[in-house]
Amino acid sequence: MAAKNSGTAAAPAAVSPVPKPARERRRPGQAKASPETLQRLRATIGPLSTTMLRELENTLPWYRRLSADERSTLGLVAQNGIAAFVSWYEQPSSPSWVLSDVFGTAPTELTRSISLQRALQLIRTVVQVVEDRVPELAAASEQVALREAVLRYSREVAFAAADVYARAAENRGAWDTRLEALAVDGIQRGENPDALQSRISALGWTSHNRFTIMVGPAPAEANATFLATLRRAAGRFAADVMVGIQGDRLILVLGNVADPETAYLRLSDLFAAGPVVYGPLAATLADATASAQAAFAGMAAAKGWTGAPRPVSADDLWPERVMAGDDSARRALVAGIYQPLVAASNGLVETLNSYLELGHSLEAAARDLFVHSNTVRYRLRRVCDVTGWDPLVPREAFVLQTALVVGRLAAPPRQAPERPAARG
Repeated sequence: MAAKNSGTAAAPAAVSPVPKPARERRRPGQAKASPETLQRLRATIGPLSTTMLRELENTLPWYRRLSADERSTLGLVAQNGIAAFVSWYEQPSSPSWVLSDVFGTAPTELTRSISLQRALQLIRTVVQVVEDRVPELAAASEQVALREAVLRYSREVAFAAADVYARAAENRGAWDTRLEALAVDGIQRGENPDALQSRISALGWTSHNRFTIMVGPAPAEANATFLATLRRAAGRFAADVMVGIQGDRLILVLGNVADPETAYLRLSDLFAAGPVVYGPLAATLADATASAQAAFAGMAAAKGWTGAPRPVSADDLWPERVMAGDDSARRALVAGIYQPLVAASNGLVETLNSYLELGHSLEAAARDLFVHSNTVRYRLRRVCDVTGWDPLVPREAFVLQTALVVGRLAAPPRQAPERPAARG
């Protein structure tokens, strides 16, 4: 009771502290900078910037090799860093401001001028300049706190620099992906070769011959990891690689392929289930459009050949492409098979026609032509030599038979000789 009636005042209720604004928060144990130290820091911003630029020239050989504009941009970044440090030391804040206060509008120029490694070397040089001047900037009792502040600030700047380069890399990767898609689409549609060359050169493409286009079904999840794996695999067989995805189709453009047969077979495993077609080798970028169009036409007609290998050449699908209405395949059959056979004469067309129409029988063709069966066999070998297609192989005989049909339809009809007018 006596204690209750004593004159001792009750302790006041605890009051929640009002949080300081973000720019005024300090870390536990961080002493507030004295007005004298802050005044010295503000007064030495100019001399520190001059010393810093001189130190960059003396210690970083790559800095001296930069152009005047690039050195000016980097010097501005470093000067902003020193000025921002003074403001930060007076009122420490979260690191979110570092990106705008230090780098300002320089991220694009910064990432173009130097690598991240060199940017960190620049930051290290600036920090060293400020650390060396600590005895001149602060009293003995504040020097340890100032050095700790410099180190903490440099850490935030280094993280901000890494963020700048990471965002630049993401933007550059997204732009490269869009540019690659435009280049692949331009090859398919037959855009101006000069414009296409400019686009693929921007992607680092160096090949000038042996272009090949592969087309096939795209995997259900064609994400960035899959595309990276595909590029690495294709890079083992070709000097340059471009990848495009159009709907459910995956397009692979290869430049300067060293071993085409092995490359096509190995790369076809990375496509989804279904036919994979590759166009003929193109000697130039302008010819790559024809290769791409042949590959796409082959994809549309591949289901007509149930026994087609995987991958299959677009030229091996000439008959199916003709039946699907591909005029380029019709012209290829006439120019590559029918016309050479007609020019070779020696009865090759007649012998091939009899052999195909009489059930692929050498004896039946010999009786029809009134020649020996060995003569038929010899002429069929000549057909293979002239065209590259062997009539004794069933699939190739089908290609030759299609060529004969297409060639006859394409040949102009023979006109009957005009008869002299009867005398009246």
